[in-house]
Amino acid sequence: MARLHEYQGKQLLRDAGFAIPKGQVVRSTSEVDTAVATSGLPAVVKAQAWTTSRAAQGAIAIAETADDVTAAVKRMLDLKIGGFDVTEVLIEEKLDITREFYAGIIVDDANKTPVMIFSSIGGSGIEELARKYPKNVSKTPVDVRFGLRDYEAREAVRKTGVSGSLQNELTKALLGLYRVARQWEARSAEINPLVLRSDGKLAACDCRITVDDNAVFRHPELKIEIAREFGRPPTALDKIAWNVEKDDYRGTFYFIEMARGYKKGEGYIGFHGAGGGGSMMSMDALVKRGYTIANFTDTSGNPPASKVYRAAKIILSQPNIDGYFGSGSGVASQEQFHSARGLVKAFWEENLSIPAVIRLGGNGEDKAVQILTEYTKNLPAPVEGYKKDDTADYCAQRMKKLLDAQPDRSTPRKMAIPVTPEFTARDPYTFDTPTGKVVLDHALCRECRTKSCVQSCVPQILKEQDGIVVLNISRDDAKAGKCIECLACEVECRVGGNAGGRVILPIPGLDEYRANIVAGG
Repeated sequence: MARLHEYQGKQLLRDAGFAIPKGQVVRSTSEVDTAVATSGLPAVVKAQAWTTSRAAQGAIAIAETADDVTAAVKRMLDLKIGGFDVTEVLIEEKLDITREFYAGIIVDDANKTPVMIFSSIGGSGIEELARKYPKNVSKTPVDVRFGLRDYEAREAVRKTGVSGSLQNELTKALLGLYRVARQWEARSAEINPLVLRSDGKLAACDCRITVDDNAVFRHPELKIEIAREFGRPPTALDKIAWNVEKDDYRGTFYFIEMARGYKKGEGYIGFHGAGGGGSMMSMDALVKRGYTIANFTDTSGNPPASKVYRAAKIILSQPNIDGYFGSGSGVASQEQFHSARGLVKAFWEENLSIPAVIRLGGNGEDKAVQILTEYTKNLPAPVEGYKKDDTADYCAQRMKKLLDAQPDRSTPRKMAIPVTPEFTARDPYTFDTPTGKVVLDHALCRECRTKSCVQSCVPQILKEQDGIVVLNISRDDAKAGKCIECLACEVECRVGGNAGGRVILPIPGLDEYRANIVAGG
């Protein structure tokens, strides 16, 4: 589910006719004066974070003066919630509240229907309210063929003990909330609290809306950058990874940063999984040995080597990780030597300086481990490969042994820039792949005796012709997908040939991201 911030959800409610407190979002203390002019004083100051219990985390404050507002904003912009920085703060008017309610529309997967929940008692935690005050909470399944009907909303309010004109107003609010949820295809839309002001009118004081991932593309105006559920707004690296995945349906690449701001030597590990259950087991094995997972990554479902390569590059763009650990289900149906080549290419380009332990269990695992270990022998840091019969726990044990043997783990790892090394061919022969470009230097190719790239090309789209290597298909066919980006025409060429082949696989935004990291941004 793709989440919206409180202020974004309130904008949707306001457009639907709900009253919301006057306010403005700020991203620095320099914007406070303008925001206070909008909200008035006293004001409520709220850090915008996708979490519950913000008050307990110091993320909500009541400010009586403009100086109080500025101090609260400054403090909140220095907060880390869930390990990530708060970047936006909402300043809004403090309402004179006489009563609080809860209203929500939530999709019930078990019953395959939306459910409207209403409580005549407000407060955090609707589950707890339902347990403590069952007579004050109503639940109403909604038939999507008809939507929420007036009599259903009215009955839901009446059952909680509310009557008279207030019942009428709350009925209108529930009908309005359902329309908002339906219009924006929300998996959940909650107002907590929905308040009764001293002037007798209702207002939405807080709002939580999550949009169905599969519906995000229909609502570009929401400006949801990643159609996946995160516990906080996506980071720059999350966005770079998403742009790799979103239009490439060959297998799966999931990446999310799990921590930031750590230092070298603190035991943070770059994690590269393959398959959900095996990945969880593998992460547990690391945590049991005292390490912390810097990121979660999953490349599974038969991804091309190019996708594994990009995943590895992004994982290694986290500046202070101490090691690289790859382990998934151990019984992958995909040909694991493709993944091995993707890792090898990334490790070469990084001149890998941190230990790597990779478990590549599944089809072709013998060849995969041979590629991984033999082709990385000359790197500064050790790379170990394991198979399906090597447990995740054993691999984590190996990771610990390699890290313990490091002479000084506190020395920052040098970030490589640029990400993609230049390759200058004297006599270039090029063709586009689905997501990149292959460059073969025919000047070197003519001197190559093995033509190992032809022998190793899995889809067999290359051929030797007059002493050089060329496509055995049209360039259009190669770009359309007949080149599966197995990376053999670079990896095998550099190991067993004359090093005349390169596969250029751009990762938009990564060079700039790394430059910013190096510059201290």
